[in-house]
Amino acid sequence: MAAPDLVVLGNLLVDDVVLPDGRTRMAEPGGATLYASLAAALWGLSTGLVSFRGEDYPGWALEALQARGVDLGGVHTVAGPGLRTWLLYEGRRRRVVHRLDGPTHEQVSPTIEHIPDPWRAARAFHLAPMPFEVQAALVAALRGATNGLVSLDPHLAVKADTLPQWRMVLPSVDVLFVSEDEMDAHEDDLAAVAAQLAGGHLSLVLLKRGARGGVACDLRETPEPRLLEWPAMAVRVVDPTGAGDAFASGVLAGLLRGDALMRALHRGAVSASFALEEWGCAGLLQATPQQADARLREWFGP
Repeated sequence: MAAPDLVVLGNLLVDDVVLPDGRTRMAEPGGATLYASLAAALWGLSTGLVSFRGEDYPGWALEALQARGVDLGGVHTVAGPGLRTWLLYEGRRRRVVHRLDGPTHEQVSPTIEHIPDPWRAARAFHLAPMPFEVQAALVAALRGATNGLVSLDPHLAVKADTLPQWRMVLPSVDVLFVSEDEMDAHEDDLAAVAAQLAGGHLSLVLLKRGARGGVACDLRETPEPRLLEWPAMAVRVVDPTGAGDAFASGVLAGLLRGDALMRALHRGAVSASFALEEWGCAGLLQATPQQADARLREWFGP
């Protein structure tokens, strides 16, 4: 078992989606790891997935991942149903409510022991949203056992009351992806907030703003961090679920390919556009690497 370029760690869960206009989509295969893995495959990254699946997780979604070259050697099966959530959209904001008749979030979140040993030589590890204690333990273990880039998308918001906790973790993270409702920062004060988190390995903080694109704070630039803004791009918007996860994988693909930061951000925007244009993961399933490359060149140049 060879080490992949990217190891994605997090949850595979079943989503019941409720949109602001009252439309619903029940029993959708979901989980940030599903969208992140599909998006990584668009850019030719060899990807390994580390997660848990319940007996109710749609098998066709796992087969689709395998068909796109995603290695499921780190996916472990739990007896009975897995994690299932309500995704309740309120304008630009989303609320996640876990159903009561399944395992807890912690019970189906992976630890370092669930990563196949050969995968510890991977070039990058992406931690999808999981409970803070799980992410904190994984970050510490990865930094001690691997040499790969570590990126993180938080489940616990990075705000004033949680900063003391995050300051113990983020110095061991290279790249932080965070949305507007997960951080007390907007584009005009992102640099100041990011500076409070700076230190150790942390080099990039990316603030995702949904339909308004986002802002990247490059902490590698001194004495003042550099801010880069990326646009939100879409052929059409049907369902925003998974777009942020697809964006993260697109950016990581660019960084691992040696892209300049702006080009990596553009790859992220292209990845997100495919996630947006169909229900659930259908847009990413229909997309091909050729289409992703063509969209990148058409929208952002060669």
